[in-house]
Amino acid sequence: MAAEETRGLSRTPACLCVLCGLPAAGKSSLAGRVLRSAAQRGWRASVVPYDDLIPEQAFQTRGEEDGVKLQEHTQWKLHRQAVLQCIEQFLEKLGVLAELPSSCQINRAAWDQCILPLLQPGAEDRSQAERAPLLFLLDDNFYYPSMRYEVYQLARKYSLGFCQVYLQCDLESCISRNQSRSKPIPTEVILDMVKRLESPNPQKNSWETNSISLNTTDDLSECDMQRVMELISSALSNPLSPAEDNTEQKEADRLKCASSVVHQTDQACRRRISEAMRTARENQVAPEHMRSLAAQLNESKATFLHNLRRQFLEEASFTQEEDIDVERVVERAVDVFDHEKKEILLRIINENK
Repeated sequence: MAAEETRGLSRTPACLCVLCGLPAAGKSSLAGRVLRSAAQRGWRASVVPYDDLIPEQAFQTRGEEDGVKLQEHTQWKLHRQAVLQCIEQFLEKLGVLAELPSSCQINRAAWDQCILPLLQPGAEDRSQAERAPLLFLLDDNFYYPSMRYEVYQLARKYSLGFCQVYLQCDLESCISRNQSRSKPIPTEVILDMVKRLESPNPQKNSWETNSISLNTTDDLSECDMQRVMELISSALSNPLSPAEDNTEQKEADRLKCASSVVHQTDQACRRRISEAMRTARENQVAPEHMRSLAAQLNESKATFLHNLRRQFLEEASFTQEEDIDVERVVERAVDVFDHEKKEILLRIINENK
């Protein structure tokens, strides 16, 4: 690690703590209680509220797209990356209210408010302040492991502590709490997120070992809070080690995984095409239309697989330590192709009438 990358953190223990769960699961309430406990321990702590930092239109863009489609980076994803970039810049220039790049796509006023509690005090207290632990509480849904892994990568790059608190709350309670808010999000968003949410799984992902789960359907107990503070304390005392540069191995892993995804998707798409052809025969589609159907489906499959491989190689971000759920990726990809297949089949059947 370059000297300029470590100068801000040379004597400062720091931790990135991910708070994840459904909307209205209680993440912000927990963050407030952690802030108070951190202050009592002499820590400098701040909440990083993604909802406040990311412009509202970015969430609207995300909602208009089909989340299971493997598409190019959305503006919403770029905004999420910008939040981590701002944290990284602050870590590099610890104690300085640095200007954000003009290209940074987050709410500047909200960011300034976020880091204000972390800024260094006057020179007479600087030595003591530099030794005070630094805590970022990242408040977001973080429903995919890949979202949380990006935070882990940042912590590992700067040898920070890393931990996760998953707030498990039943769906009915989340919907009820959300509806009582001054600005509730659509219930459909919560229902959709329930389907996508993948909670921390240390058995599957070794990098998620330092995680705990809290049942927040009812109020958190003092025992729950003690568990959270012990988790953070442990993370501060046991920072991650920087990863070695294994670019060639990562590229090989990326290609191997991409090939597996494309191969399995190809097999699944072939089965979908056979089903479509069988349906067409049952609907007594004329031979010439059957030939057209087969040609269109195979052309669609070839284009789809080409784009899938290209997008996977360009967008996938993982290392050997991150477990890629190939089966889940294939399932999502096949869902997209299945939609295209149905459109082609319906068009051919209508032309046959």
